[in-house]
Amino acid sequence: MQVKNLALSGTTLSHIKNFSFAKDLVLVLVFAVLTGLSSQLKIDIGAVPITMQTFVVLLSGVFLGSKKGAASQIAYLFMGLSGIPWFARGGSMAYLFSPTFGYILGFVLAAFITGLLVEKGWGKNIKTMILALLAGEAAIYLSGLLWLYPFVGLEKLLIVGLYPFVPGEFLKLLLIIPFLSLGKEKI
Repeated sequence: MQVKNLALSGTTLSHIKNFSFAKDLVLVLVFAVLTGLSSQLKIDIGAVPITMQTFVVLLSGVFLGSKKGAASQIAYLFMGLSGIPWFARGGSMAYLFSPTFGYILGFVLAAFITGLLVEKGWGKNIKTMILALLAGEAAIYLSGLLWLYPFVGLEKLLIVGLYPFVPGEFLKLLLIIPFLSLGKEKI
């Protein structure tokens, strides 16, 4: 049996790298679009609406990893700031002055943190995966509450910006679990 030289030519490597970059770009944009669409699934309850965004944000970190997950949320953020009405209440540069903009900033952190923890092995069992997801949730709410504070004050901060969302966030975590069996390899 003769062994052939399987070295790839520079052209072939270039095609593979271009395909990989294109695939990564498409996945980043898909998660940006999914985040935008999930913002439209909302229940208005006051200053901060309940949406499905955190569900998609956490999945972006799990499936895309820290850098690409964060990139998907940065793309979502810039699309919304450019005027695409993908934030829960529209979109434009004026959103920078919205009480909820801190949560959107937290999406970038959450995708990065969740992805980083999964990359470090926290995705190998359900307990550590849930801890990684909770760390992502904490990033969203910490950022959101810090931004919301000047708008509602300390007395109303947790009542307006955290407590109404806790049951829904736990429900979203339960909904994420079946997606985890898909694995990153299938995306």
